[in-house]
Amino acid sequence: MPYAGGLAKGWAPTFIGYSMQGLCKFGFYEIFKVVYSNMLGEENTYLWRTSLYLAASASAEFFADIALAPMEAAKVRIQTQPGYANTLRDAAPKMYKEEGLNAFYKGVAPLWMRQIPYTMMKFACFERTVEALYKFVVPKPRSECSKGEQLVVTFVAGYIAGVFCAIVSHPADSVVSVLNKEKGSTASQVLQRLGFKGVWKGLFARIIMIGTLTALQWFIYDSVKVYFRLPRPPPPEMPESLKKKLGLTQ
Repeated sequence: MPYAGGLAKGWAPTFIGYSMQGLCKFGFYEIFKVVYSNMLGEENTYLWRTSLYLAASASAEFFADIALAPMEAAKVRIQTQPGYANTLRDAAPKMYKEEGLNAFYKGVAPLWMRQIPYTMMKFACFERTVEALYKFVVPKPRSECSKGEQLVVTFVAGYIAGVFCAIVSHPADSVVSVLNKEKGSTASQVLQRLGFKGVWKGLFARIIMIGTLTALQWFIYDSVKVYFRLPRPPPPEMPESLKKKLGLTQ
């Protein structure tokens, strides 16, 4: 099976690239969330929490994709151009010799187009879904749930977020895949050639795949926090000062 062999050949840039991206994505998200929260203050952080999640995740993904782009470009060359190179060690020098640094970063703009909306949806949808599940579905407060029950909520919220992620990122993903296969093509040229139907081809399979992967990512991330006893803040609640301003308390 040549296709399976191609996938196996690209394991190194895939593993390295997505490991670096994941580390940057989740790490910077936590950092930017705190930074933006401190800028907004307690009350505005609650009122504008969805915007905060969107801004923090977009900022995190911007830097995460800079780490991912070179490995993504090498992976696509190895997997889709027979005879080009068999390993990352072979591909990287060859790409640099042919096109310079542009070979590694020519796909970063379309990667941002794909990944930033994807990550914004992934984090914001996850955060708000967790909040909604504890408010409307789970029959008891989070503080009364066992760690196992909390992780089930995490998995369900992650899957729901993944479905929306797949939808918002699919057109750009289609463009990036074609762009990295072809020398000299631009994102606009590929987009014109694919057309509306072309960019949505394969969406259902992507929904199943991304939904499952996103759920597993959040489940593993939360499980690691549980295992190492790292902070796991509960879903946000309205500050008492804001309740008083809105006349919700005496």
